Amino acid sequence: MLKGLYKTLRRDERGITGLETAIILIAFVVVASVFAYTVLSAGIFSSQKGQEAVYAGLSEARATMEIKGSMFARGNGTAGNMTVDAVSFTLTNAMKGQAIDLTPNAGGNESVTIISYTDKNQHESNLTWGVTFIGKNNGDDLLEQDEQAVIMVDLTGLTIGPTTYDIFTIEVKPVTGASLILNRTLPARIDPVMDLH
Repeated sequence: MLKGLYKTLRRDERGITGLETAIILIAFVVVASVFAYTVLSAGIFSSQKGQEAVYAGLSEARATMEIKGSMFARGNGTAGNMTVDAVSFTLTNAMKGQAIDLTPNAGGNESVTIISYTDKNQHESNLTWGVTFIGKNNGDDLLEQDEQAVIMVDLTGLTIGPTTYDIFTIEVKPVTGASLILNRTLPARIDPVMDLH
C-alpha cells in the first residue's frame, strides 16, 4: 500500500504545473507593467512637447503687429515726373501682447525690426525708416499694449523710385512674430500726399 502511494506521488506533477503557471503569469504581469510604463512615459513626453509647441505659437502670435488705418504715400518731383519718395503707416500690437522693438533704422544696421521693399524692378532688403509714437506711449522705442507707432519709410535710396501704376510690397519683419506684408498699387497720378488705403 505504501509502495502504491509512493508511485502515485511520484507521477503526480500537479504542483509543478501550478508553479510553472504562476511563473508565467508573473512574467506576463511584469512585461505588461513595463509596457504600460513605457506607453505612459511616451504619452507624458509627447504632451509636454505639444504644450511647448502651443506656448511657442502663442508667443509668436502675441508678438504680431497690425496696420491701423491707411498707408500714405508722399510724391516728389515736377508735374508729369513725380515719384514716391516715402510711405507711412500706423502700427499697433495685434493681440495686446509682447512688446515689439521699433528702434528706427537711420541708415545703418542699428534696428532689429527690418523693413524691405519689393516691386517689379528691384528688391531692397533693409530700408531706412523712422518712427513717431502717437497718442499714449511711455517714451521708449517698444511698441507695447495700447500704443500706436507711425512708421515713415524712406524710398529715396531705391534705384528706381515707384511711379504711376507701380505695384509694390513693403514687408515689416520684427525679431519675433509674423511679418507684416503691405501690398499697394500707385494711382494714375502722383500727388504730394496720397491715401493708398
